[in-house]
Amino acid sequence: MSSNIKIPKFCQHCGQAFVAQTTTTRFCGHKCASRAYKQRKREEKVQTTLSDQIKSVTSANSENLQSLQSLPVKTGNFLNLRDKEFLSVQETAILLGASRWTIQRMIQRAELKAGKLGRRTIIPRSEIDNLFN
Repeated sequence: MSSNIKIPKFCQHCGQAFVAQTTTTRFCGHKCASRAYKQRKREEKVQTTLSDQIKSVTSANSENLQSLQSLPVKTGNFLNLRDKEFLSVQETAILLGASRWTIQRMIQRAELKAGKLGRRTIIPRSEIDNLFN
């Protein structure tokens, strides 16, 4: 039985927009689902290793224990878009909640200043911040 519903969603792994036909779909395709699974398993291994190290160091002084607990562990596939200095057109569209084409039109009308890096269009974060001032 096929479904006639179309739900616009963003892939939880790559961030691309896609149209889902079920309400439980989380990834845009099999490749992203597999990569997300592999990344999740990798992070679980890192967490278990860190917790084992913390347990083994309990006899050490508290400075070593605190330094192990404060180790940066990357969780997720995305950098926070608010922290990036330069954004792509797609990232700008996600940040502003607009479409890529709207951002492209704003660049063509010179409402947003952008630079080219090869074939890629890069928008400075300061331009996005100044857009509403």
